[in-house]
Amino acid sequence: MQTSNKQRHMLRMLCEGAVMVVIAQVLSYLKLWEMPWGGSICLSMLPIFLFACRWGVGPGLMSGFVLGVLQFMYDGGFALGWQSIVGDYLVAFTVLGLAGLFRGKRWSIYAGTVAGSAARFLVHYVVGATVWAEYMPESFFGMTMTTPWFYSLLYNGFYMVIDMVLCLVIFALLAKPMKKYFLAEDIR
Repeated sequence: MQTSNKQRHMLRMLCEGAVMVVIAQVLSYLKLWEMPWGGSICLSMLPIFLFACRWGVGPGLMSGFVLGVLQFMYDGGFALGWQSIVGDYLVAFTVLGLAGLFRGKRWSIYAGTVAGSAARFLVHYVVGATVWAEYMPESFFGMTMTTPWFYSLLYNGFYMVIDMVLCLVIFALLAKPMKKYFLAEDIR
């Protein structure tokens, strides 16, 4: 690529990333369900997964990080201290960019969605079992809670699995009309 082509390519990536982060932030306000201590069922991960699968891991991680900052600042961030800010917002949303690991593959959008969702769940799971452990209720979903690890698994697994399935279903519905975008054929 010539320098001007590289610059146009970079500018396009940055603009698309900014638009996807804004769309993700707007989607985060359209909650289908909200958990009492943070976490919700919404479609905010969808644009980040699409962006990461189109542009790769590095740009995907950056867009996830920016979304994490916005989530903490504008979504009434639930945090107990710097550990939960870093874990539940900065790291948890940044790892959504791991969806870009599958860039260029025919099935990248699906594998990326699963990988990004699993990584985010894992971060929330560890933070929930360590930082949030003292807030574990005696019972949750009608079960007696004896360990914060099990509680965190149920709490975070509940909304994360539903979020992931919703993203997969929407991507499946959009697979045919958006195939070239899922495969980033328009930016090669």
